[in-house]
Amino acid sequence: MTTRVIALAALDIAGTTIDEGGAVYRVLAEVVAEHGTPASDADIRHWMGADKREALAALTGDAGATEALHARFVERLRQAYAQHPPAPVAGVPEALARLRAAGVRVALTTGFDRQVTDPLLEAVGWRVGEQLDAVVCAPEVEAGRPAPHMIHEAMRRTGVEDPALVVAAGDTALDVRAGLAAGAGLVVGVLSGAQDRDELEREHPTHVLGSVAELPDLVARG
Repeated sequence: MTTRVIALAALDIAGTTIDEGGAVYRVLAEVVAEHGTPASDADIRHWMGADKREALAALTGDAGATEALHARFVERLRQAYAQHPPAPVAGVPEALARLRAAGVRVALTTGFDRQVTDPLLEAVGWRVGEQLDAVVCAPEVEAGRPAPHMIHEAMRRTGVEDPALVVAAGDTALDVRAGLAAGAGLVVGVLSGAQDRDELEREHPTHVLGSVAELPDLVARG
């Protein structure tokens, strides 16, 4: 049996590595509703994991208002995080440390932009060069999930050329689709966040785990 060597873990943020209490989708729904175009739970779930500007434009049908809506979303989300500070998903800091100690680079990918991402990472004390090797936000690439561009950019930033050496993990169907589109060797859905096992398994990931805390053992098994 050939052991699969993993060189990079490309991980989602909200609901995957950081527990932010589901604030992102609650606030997204509020902003959309206040615009006068309330979205169903199914509509919101469809856009989980996506670039938030793309989600706002699609959910409201008002591309011209995207920047104003996004600014409102960012401000509301900051208020929500101030009231209920986010924290790492249980066991994830230890998992990230184990992965990096084993020579696996760790990159975070997210549908947030830097306005949300940087304060979120600062709140949990994670920095590139310490706990992380790279952070890629959706606006920094051609398109967000389910396109593979954030994973490919994470590969570029960490010097990993072969997608077969990547494990991609996230808590949404779009995370799984992006991992498959990128050609990642392992594509993992995790149950710590937005979507349930049925929703994730429908996308045919290679694995479904309880959380990223289980990832080092999976990687070690090859």
